[in-house]
Amino acid sequence: MAEPLPAWARALPAHEPVPARPLAPSRPAEEEPAIRSPLGGEEGLRFRRGLLVHRLLEALPEIPLESRALACRRYLARPAHGLGAAEQEAIARETLAVLADLAFAPLFAAGSRAEVPLVGEVNGRVIAGQIDRLLVRESEILIVDYKTNRLPPASAQGVAPLYLKQMAAYRALLARIYPGRSLRAALLFTDGPRLMPLPNELLDAYAP
Repeated sequence: MAEPLPAWARALPAHEPVPARPLAPSRPAEEEPAIRSPLGGEEGLRFRRGLLVHRLLEALPEIPLESRALACRRYLARPAHGLGAAEQEAIARETLAVLADLAFAPLFAAGSRAEVPLVGEVNGRVIAGQIDRLLVRESEILIVDYKTNRLPPASAQGVAPLYLKQMAAYRALLARIYPGRSLRAALLFTDGPRLMPLPNELLDAYAP
């Protein structure tokens, strides 16, 4: 005589839970601060300058330290950029100064990584994004995100909440991936360029 089917065999399957919409800090839904105009005049020049600085900050860390200054100046001297000698020197000097900043210089040294994808869950929220530069050490993690052609605020307290939420989300996810390590975050505004460290107590207020 056949055994009767168990109750679960006659019941309809439970509904699959719908995953929460990922929090994508690299593709914010909120409105961003005003961008520099790519058109003519002073705004157009600063827009072009910002794009050049961004490109240099991506490429120069892959070049040996002793060759960076020469590579930087050769790139800026290309006729296609249309820069005068004074403009070339100003951009080179300021960009190289960012790479040499003692607080974040390791982010642009050997062992650091560029364009790092990041996916995970924090407090029930799925976070998916991409960090412009990341350095993971045994006791410390450094992260920097570039803001191209955005006007840099006077201080970290003036940074748009949108960007603070972005960096707080990255920091929270990295803290789960690498527990027990200290984290330092900064924004790099290519308009300048200007490297702006973000205090942890400031980011705490925007944690997911």
